Amino acid sequence: MPPQLTAVADELLRRLAADQYARGVREDGSLAGPDFELMRTVDAENCAALQQIIDEHGWPGHSLVGEQAAHAAWLIAQHAELDFQLRTLGLLRDAVERGEATPTQLAYLTDRCLMRQQRPQLYGTQYRDSGDGRGMQLWEVADPDTLDARRAEVGLGPQAEYEAAIRSTY
Repeated sequence: MPPQLTAVADELLRRLAADQYARGVREDGSLAGPDFELMRTVDAENCAALQQIIDEHGWPGHSLVGEQAAHAAWLIAQHAELDFQLRTLGLLRDAVERGEATPTQLAYLTDRCLMRQQRPQLYGTQYRDSGDGRGMQLWEVADPDTLDARRAEVGLGPQAEYEAAIRSTY
C-alpha cells in the first residue's frame, strides 16, 4: 500500500540520508569517519522537521508515510536530544499498538531514553565505549536473567548474538 503522504515520506527519507551521511555511512555502503559537528546540525534540523510533521499529522507511521519513511522518523527520534525522545516515546508506543511502528523500534528508543537517564535498560540494545580500552560495553540491564525473553517479545534475537555483531562492528 503506498503511503498517504508521499511528500512527507520523501522528506523523511532525505533526512535519513543526511543523518547517515553525517554518521559516516555513504550511499554505496562504505563507511567514513563520523562528522560530529555535522551530526549536531543535522540532528537539530531533523528533530525540528519531525516535530513539525508530528504537529501536523501525528506520528508518521507505516500507513501515513510507508515503512521506510516510518523507520526514518524513528531513527531521527533515536538520534535526538533526550527531551524530544521522551516526548516521542509515548507517540511511538501508541503507533506500535496500532501496527504503525514496530516493537523493535520502541525497544531501541526505550533503552536509549533509559540509558540517557542513567537508568538500566530493558532490552539490551545500548552499548557505550567508556574509553578504558575494553571497547564497546553493554549499558546496565534491568533483570539480566530475563533479558533474552524480553528481547524475543519485541522481535530481537538473543543478546549474545547481538553482542557478537556489535563487537565485530566496533
